[in-house]
Amino acid sequence: MNRAGIVRVAVAVLQGTDGRVLVAQRLADTPYPGYWEFPGGKLEAGESAPAALARELDEELGIQIVRSAPWLVQRYSYPHADVELIFFRVFAWRGEPRGRMGQAIAWQTPGAFDVAPLLPANATVLRALGLPLIYGISMAEDLGEEVFLRRARISIAEGLRLIQLREKSWPVERLQRLADRLLPIAQAAGARVLLNGDAALALRLGCAGVHRTAAALQRATVRPEGMLCAASCHDSAELGRAAKLGLDFAVLGTVAPTPSHPHAEPLGWAGVAQLLRATPLPVYALGGLSRDDLDTAIAHGAHGIALRRAVWND
Repeated sequence: MNRAGIVRVAVAVLQGTDGRVLVAQRLADTPYPGYWEFPGGKLEAGESAPAALARELDEELGIQIVRSAPWLVQRYSYPHADVELIFFRVFAWRGEPRGRMGQAIAWQTPGAFDVAPLLPANATVLRALGLPLIYGISMAEDLGEEVFLRRARISIAEGLRLIQLREKSWPVERLQRLADRLLPIAQAAGARVLLNGDAALALRLGCAGVHRTAAALQRATVRPEGMLCAASCHDSAELGRAAKLGLDFAVLGTVAPTPSHPHAEPLGWAGVAQLLRATPLPVYALGGLSRDDLDTAIAHGAHGIALRRAVWND
């Protein structure tokens, strides 16, 4: 991609309280006529991305932003232009969206879009929309297997849909026994379980994906296909590698001091925002957090939060 000639575009992912998102159809006199995309537009000279977003949503949809947050930055080379798409999630607005330019609009359920075709640059965003806001990390060793499974049933029943099976000191046979009991509970509710380990073992245990440590991320040369793949990251270099390998998401920490990492220097929310300023993949904030930190994490560019102790409470 030719950086000098790049076209920067602010893009809105409007999310309704029912979870649906808004897409608009491109007009006949534009490139890719008839294709569907998330609403937005080019940054004008000297204009910031948030300012461009507010202006475009007013001009195109007749709404005013009340609450939004930076999310992902995608770069894509079309035949007619190299673009940098700066995605924001928009959670609240004033007014009722309507196609002020004559464009058709439609509310769509992530994972079940019924409009087509969609602009190819939106592929990563569509996958990211399928990720929940909370990523739970197991702690069966600390709680005891029976207590953990009881609490897992409660958390899954209450809506937990993404879990990392992380019992690093356990032998494979014990992990298999836990997976044999946890996965049916998760799968019955539509929740996905990733193994903190290697892809082959994740497949053997029946997990939906694999979560790599930062060390494993550095050794990796490709991502496994046919499963979710995530990684733990602590700095910009590791986040960059996760993006280069095309992982589905990453976890960034630690945000605040934690009992499990008492000597780690916390990033703080300012550090999180700095590292996530132009991330191309969704990232969960981790470390010393509770569910009450979710909105703060989102406001600083995170997709959501990863929780260990706080997600398995009674």
